[in-house]
Amino acid sequence: MRVAYFPGCVAKGNCPELNQATKKIAPMLGIELVELTGAPCTGAGVLESQNPVLADTYNAKTLALAEELDLPLMTICSTCIGCLRKSNKKLSDNEGYRADVNAVLESGGHTYHGGVDVTHILYVIIKEVGIDNLRDMVKKPLTDLRIAPFYGCYILRPADIMGIDDPDNPTSMEKVIEALGAIPVDYSGKTRCCGFPIGLENEEASFKMAGKHIGEAKDKSADCMVTPCPLCHMNLDLQQPGVSRVINRQLDMPILHLPQMVGLALGISPKELGFNKHMISTQNVLTKLGI
Repeated sequence: MRVAYFPGCVAKGNCPELNQATKKIAPMLGIELVELTGAPCTGAGVLESQNPVLADTYNAKTLALAEELDLPLMTICSTCIGCLRKSNKKLSDNEGYRADVNAVLESGGHTYHGGVDVTHILYVIIKEVGIDNLRDMVKKPLTDLRIAPFYGCYILRPADIMGIDDPDNPTSMEKVIEALGAIPVDYSGKTRCCGFPIGLENEEASFKMAGKHIGEAKDKSADCMVTPCPLCHMNLDLQQPGVSRVINRQLDMPILHLPQMVGLALGISPKELGFNKHMISTQNVLTKLGI
């Protein structure tokens, strides 16, 4: 399957291991990545709240780049898919609004006609690769590893725009976890906000939100957590030392990116997947797997 690949900003910045791991697993899964090198930031929801027309114009350029390639648009960021699908619906459903946005895009040589399929690597694995095929590809099963999935907000809601997984009871990551030989850990916080969006406004509240979810997963005896969103990963992993201080509890919870988890089961080495680039050590996970 060929896709117009949009890694987003964070996978090229604070979480380069996510982009690194994606490029490692893609050919093994039969996914050909055609990277959209000229695509701008989606605005991560922040720009939309301040200037929705500008956010939609940015996203229209990314959508137009995928349309020019006649390929579905695949991202590895939950926030990106949420922002792109919101813009895509507005632009595809409203011809007049699309014309206004295109008047700006045309100065850069682009026009968006609407209707590009925007997806996430999680759903490409589920729908295109297939769970049974994924299970057959496993070389190093993640046997007995207890993994708590963390979906976060954007990949699930609003349901009428995302329309892929059940926003209240999603199962996609659980299916992937089980196919890789691991044990999914259920907990109430898996579909809640990680706290990242309010981090600049109220760091303490943001950290308490993250700490609640990590602490709940830890109380359910999870060995690690996995997320399809690099912004969630930043708040759960990069900020975890600060989170532990705020909630007065040592967490030490490894947080994996979805492609890293898949890559490990496919037999790719932890170094190639960027396991050494995390704030919280992943060594306990690797030790349990005998790696």
